[in-house]
Amino acid sequence: MKNGKLLDLYSDYLISAFGQTTATGLSSLLDGEVSHDHIQRFLAREEQTSADLWRIVKPHVREIESEDGVVIVDDSIAEKPYTDENDIICWHDDHSQQRTVKGINFVTCLYHSQGISLPVGFELVRKTERYTDPKDGKDKRRADKTKHEMYRDLLQQAVKNKIPFRYVLNDIWYASAENMNFVVTTYPFYPE
Repeated sequence: MKNGKLLDLYSDYLISAFGQTTATGLSSLLDGEVSHDHIQRFLAREEQTSADLWRIVKPHVREIESEDGVVIVDDSIAEKPYTDENDIICWHDDHSQQRTVKGINFVTCLYHSQGISLPVGFELVRKTERYTDPKDGKDKRRADKTKHEMYRDLLQQAVKNKIPFRYVLNDIWYASAENMNFVVTTYPFYPE
Protein backbone atom coordinates (compact mmCIF):
# COMPACT_ATOMS: atom_id res chain seq x y z
CA MET A 1 0.00 0.00 0.00
CA LYS A 2 1.37 3.44 -0.93
CA ASN A 3 2.20 5.87 1.88
CA GLY A 4 -0.45 8.39 0.75
CA LYS A 5 -3.22 5.79 0.97
CA LEU A 6 -1.90 4.48 4.28
CA LEU A 7 -1.81 8.05 5.66
CA ASP A 8 -5.45 8.57 4.63
CA LEU A 9 -6.44 5.21 6.09
CA TYR A 10 -4.60 5.77 9.36
CA SER A 11 -5.99 9.32 9.68
CA ASP A 12 -9.53 8.03 9.15
CA TYR A 13 -8.89 5.31 11.74
CA LEU A 14 -7.73 7.88 14.33
CA ILE A 15 -10.68 10.18 13.64
CA SER A 16 -13.30 7.43 13.83
CA ALA A 17 -11.91 5.48 16.80
CA PHE A 18 -13.64 5.78 20.17
CA GLY A 19 -11.02 4.02 22.23
CA GLN A 20 -7.36 3.12 22.16
CA THR A 21 -5.78 3.10 18.70
CA THR A 22 -2.93 0.75 17.75
CA ALA A 23 -1.27 -0.54 14.61
CA THR A 24 -2.48 -4.01 15.59
CA GLY A 25 -6.02 -2.67 15.99
CA LEU A 26 -6.00 -1.12 12.51
CA SER A 27 -4.56 -4.31 11.00
CA SER A 28 -7.26 -6.36 12.72
CA LEU A 29 -9.96 -3.97 11.51
CA LEU A 30 -8.68 -4.53 7.96
CA ASP A 31 -8.71 -8.33 8.44
CA GLY A 32 -4.91 -8.40 8.14
CA GLU A 33 -4.92 -6.84 4.65
CA VAL A 34 -2.25 -4.45 5.94
CA SER A 35 0.10 -5.93 8.53
CA HIS A 36 0.72 -4.16 11.82
CA ASP A 37 4.46 -4.24 10.97
CA HIS A 38 3.76 -2.26 7.77
CA ILE A 39 1.80 0.31 9.79
CA GLN A 40 4.55 0.49 12.43
CA ARG A 41 7.24 1.08 9.78
CA PHE A 42 5.07 3.80 8.23
CA LEU A 43 4.65 5.52 11.60
CA ALA A 44 8.33 5.19 12.50
CA ARG A 45 9.68 6.74 9.30
CA GLU A 46 11.32 10.12 9.40
CA GLU A 47 9.51 13.01 11.00
CA GLN A 48 7.08 14.93 8.81
CA THR A 49 7.46 18.71 8.53
CA SER A 50 5.32 21.68 7.65
CA ALA A 51 6.87 21.59 4.17
CA ASP A 52 5.65 17.99 3.77
CA LEU A 53 2.15 19.10 4.74
CA TRP A 54 2.30 21.94 2.21
CA ARG A 55 3.24 19.54 -0.61
CA ILE A 56 0.15 17.47 0.18
CA VAL A 57 -2.37 20.33 0.54
CA LYS A 58 -1.02 22.74 -2.09
CA PRO A 59 -3.15 21.43 -5.00
CA HIS A 60 -6.26 21.60 -2.82
CA VAL A 61 -5.46 25.15 -1.68
CA ARG A 62 -5.01 26.22 -5.31
CA GLU A 63 -8.53 24.92 -6.09
CA ILE A 64 -10.20 27.03 -3.38
CA GLU A 65 -7.93 30.06 -3.04
CA SER A 66 -9.41 33.54 -3.26
CA GLU A 67 -8.47 37.10 -2.34
CA ASP A 68 -11.11 36.90 0.42
CA GLY A 69 -9.37 33.94 2.07
CA VAL A 70 -8.54 33.98 5.77
CA VAL A 71 -5.47 32.64 7.55
CA ILE A 72 -6.05 31.40 11.10
CA VAL A 73 -3.13 30.82 13.47
CA ASP A 74 -3.73 29.02 16.76
CA ASP A 75 -1.99 26.73 19.20
CA SER A 76 -3.27 23.49 20.69
CA ILE A 77 -2.16 20.85 23.13
CA ALA A 78 -2.73 17.15 22.55
CA GLU A 79 -2.70 15.84 26.13
CA LYS A 80 -0.45 12.84 26.80
CA PRO A 81 -0.67 12.44 30.60
CA TYR A 82 0.72 8.89 30.71
CA THR A 83 3.57 9.22 28.20
CA ASP A 84 7.17 9.63 29.30
CA GLU A 85 8.37 13.21 29.16
CA ASN A 86 10.74 14.35 26.39
CA ASP A 87 11.45 17.50 24.36
CA ILE A 88 8.06 17.35 22.61
CA ILE A 89 5.84 15.62 25.18
CA CYS A 90 6.25 17.78 28.26
CA TRP A 91 4.45 20.28 30.48
CA HIS A 92 2.77 23.30 28.85
CA ASP A 93 0.60 26.13 30.13
CA ASP A 94 -2.89 25.62 28.73
CA HIS A 95 -4.55 29.05 28.75
CA SER A 96 -7.91 27.52 27.78
CA GLN A 97 -7.96 25.36 30.94
CA GLN A 98 -5.89 27.77 33.06
CA ARG A 99 -3.58 24.98 34.20
CA THR A 100 -0.45 23.13 33.16
CA VAL A 101 -0.91 19.93 31.15
CA LYS A 102 1.48 17.29 29.83
CA GLY A 103 1.28 16.74 26.11
CA ILE A 104 2.30 17.89 22.65
CA ASN A 105 1.99 21.64 22.05
CA PHE A 106 1.79 22.83 18.46
CA VAL A 107 1.00 25.98 16.51
CA THR A 108 -1.03 25.59 13.32
CA CYS A 109 -1.83 27.75 10.32
CA LEU A 110 -5.21 27.08 8.72
CA TYR A 111 -6.42 28.53 5.42
CA HIS A 112 -10.15 29.16 5.04
CA SER A 113 -11.68 30.06 1.68
CA GLN A 114 -15.00 29.38 -0.03
CA GLY A 115 -16.34 27.53 3.01
CA ILE A 116 -13.40 25.08 3.15
CA SER A 117 -10.60 25.01 5.74
CA LEU A 118 -7.24 23.35 5.12
CA PRO A 119 -4.13 23.16 7.32
CA VAL A 120 -1.20 24.81 5.51
CA GLY A 121 1.51 24.87 8.16
CA PHE A 122 2.48 23.81 11.68
CA GLU A 123 5.30 23.98 14.18
CA LEU A 124 5.85 21.75 17.19
CA VAL A 125 6.84 23.41 20.44
CA ARG A 126 10.08 21.66 21.35
CA LYS A 127 11.27 22.36 24.87
CA THR A 128 14.92 21.48 24.40
CA GLU A 129 16.43 23.86 26.98
CA ARG A 130 16.51 22.86 30.64
CA TYR A 131 16.77 25.40 33.43
CA THR A 132 16.10 25.84 37.13
CA ASP A 133 13.19 28.14 37.89
CA PRO A 134 14.49 30.81 40.32
CA LYS A 135 11.02 31.16 41.92
CA ASP A 136 10.56 27.57 43.05
CA GLY A 137 13.95 25.94 42.39
CA LYS A 138 12.39 23.25 40.18
CA ASP A 139 14.00 21.94 37.00
CA LYS A 140 11.92 22.93 33.99
CA ARG A 141 12.04 22.98 30.20
CA ARG A 142 11.63 25.81 27.72
CA ALA A 143 11.65 26.17 23.96
CA ASP A 144 14.35 28.10 22.16
CA LYS A 145 11.62 29.62 19.97
CA THR A 146 8.50 31.36 21.27
CA LYS A 147 4.99 30.72 19.99
CA HIS A 148 4.92 34.36 18.88
CA GLU A 149 7.98 33.69 16.69
CA MET A 150 6.24 30.59 15.32
CA TYR A 151 3.15 32.71 14.61
CA ARG A 152 5.20 35.14 12.50
CA ASP A 153 7.11 32.31 10.79
CA LEU A 154 3.87 30.55 9.80
CA LEU A 155 2.42 33.78 8.36
CA GLN A 156 5.64 34.48 6.50
CA GLN A 157 5.57 30.95 5.04
CA ALA A 158 1.94 31.40 3.94
CA VAL A 159 2.97 34.52 2.04
CA LYS A 160 6.03 32.76 0.59
CA ASN A 161 3.71 29.94 -0.57
CA LYS A 162 1.62 32.60 -2.34
CA ILE A 163 -1.56 31.87 -0.41
CA PRO A 164 -3.90 34.81 -1.01
CA PHE A 165 -5.80 36.08 2.03
CA ARG A 166 -7.43 39.26 3.24
CA TYR A 167 -7.41 38.71 7.01
CA VAL A 168 -5.40 37.01 9.73
CA LEU A 169 -7.39 35.60 12.65
CA ASN A 170 -5.93 34.56 15.98
CA ASP A 171 -6.62 34.42 19.71
CA ILE A 172 -6.13 37.67 21.56
CA TRP A 173 -3.14 35.97 23.19
CA TYR A 174 -1.27 36.50 19.88
CA ALA A 175 -2.28 40.17 19.66
CA SER A 176 1.07 41.54 20.81
CA ALA A 177 2.26 44.83 19.36
CA GLU A 178 5.12 43.01 17.59
CA ASN A 179 2.77 40.49 15.96
CA MET A 180 0.19 43.07 14.90
CA ASN A 181 2.92 45.34 13.54
CA PHE A 182 4.27 42.36 11.60
CA VAL A 183 0.84 41.64 10.11
CA VAL A 184 0.08 45.25 9.15
CA THR A 185 3.44 46.64 8.06
CA THR A 186 5.57 43.72 6.96
CA TYR A 187 2.96 42.03 4.80
CA PRO A 188 0.09 44.24 3.69
CA PHE A 189 -2.23 41.41 2.62
CA TYR A 190 -5.08 43.63 1.61
CA PRO A 191 -5.68 43.76 -2.16
CA GLU A 192 -5.06 47.16 -3.71
